[in-house]
Order: sequence, then structure tokens, then C-alpha cells
Amino acid sequence: MADEAVMTEIAAAKAAMAVMPDAGLDLMFRAAHTHNGFLDRPVSDALLMQILDLAKMAPTANNSQPLRVSFIRSAEAKAQLGPLLAAGNRDKTLAAPATAILWADAQFWQHYPRLAPHMKDPTGGFADNLDGARAWARMNATLQAGYFILAARALGLDCGPMGGFDKAGAARVFAPDGMREALMLVNLGYGDPEKVRPRAGRLAAQEMAQIL
Repeated sequence: MADEAVMTEIAAAKAAMAVMPDAGLDLMFRAAHTHNGFLDRPVSDALLMQILDLAKMAPTANNSQPLRVSFIRSAEAKAQLGPLLAAGNRDKTLAAPATAILWADAQFWQHYPRLAPHMKDPTGGFADNLDGARAWARMNATLQAGYFILAARALGLDCGPMGGFDKAGAARVFAPDGMREALMLVNLGYGDPEKVRPRAGRLAAQEMAQIL
């Protein structure tokens, strides 16, 4: 009976256009896969910027928005990234049309006067608290990273997010000011369906949560 009530509620919401249509849910969730190979099809600069125009709408504490992105696409940048990759990630990453390095910027608070004008302290208390700023940036940028992947999928791109790289080395090469922490890499492009692994199992909702 409860399931029937839930389905009725969902159907009513869909009728009111208050939820995403099934095609959109498939694109972003149910039919989406982690991709290990991409077609020889370029991704434009404009499309990469569109990802960020959507991902920036993620909720972050005090609207801090600490996510920063380096899009690696040129031969020179890939030559710098290559030695930092784990062996199992190297070939597929260097062959991807673009690879995003997602960073957490510990100097996010410098933008508070514009992003959070409601705050009495325009530094958020982070001007003399680098450890706190790093922890704050890491948590909120990781939240934004999830939105980054969803935004890319919503725009028709496929994603291959991964760890498996020298994060400290990436910071030395691509963010030498020491204020950015590398969180993950996301390969971007149009996925090769022949290189997609079969869908692995997923936990049921009842295994993941309790309603108290």
C-alpha cells in the first residue's frame, strides 16, 4: 500500500512537471556509466564552460564555492599529467578528449565579499586558519564535484572519474601556489560503448538508509 502511495505521489509530481522526466533520469543516473574509453570526437571549450555554469549551482556552505578545475587537453598539458598517472589510468586518460583535475581551493574565502555579502566577517574566520580553510574547501568542493559529473552528463558528455594519480605532484605542476588540493580526475568525452563494463550491483535503498 505504501509503495502504491509513493507511486501516486510521483505520478502527481510528474504531471505537474515538478520532477525530471524519465529520459533525463536515465541520462544522468540509470543509464549512465563510468567510461574507460572515448570516441575520437572533440569536446569544445564552450561545452566545458557550460559544465561549470551548471555545477556552480551546487549548494555549498556559506556559498563558498571552493571547486576549481584545470581542463587538461593540449599535448603539452597531457605530457605533464602523464607521469603523474597510475599505470592503469595512463592510457585511457591520455586518450580522452579532455581530463578535468578537480581542486579544492583553500583561498575560497577571498571571494566571500561577493559570494556571501550577508556575513559579518568577510573572511569567514579563515584568514588565519589555513587548516580549517583546507578542510572546509575539501568538503564543499567534493560536493561540487558530484554536481560537476551530473552537469557533464546532462550536457550529453560521458565521464570517467578516478583517483589513481599523484595528487601532490599534480599540485606542484598545475597549482604551484600550494593553495589547491587535488581531489580527483574526470575524463570527459563521448564514451565508446564497446569499452563499457557491465553494470555492477547496487545496494537497495533499504540497505542504505533508515527512516527514523
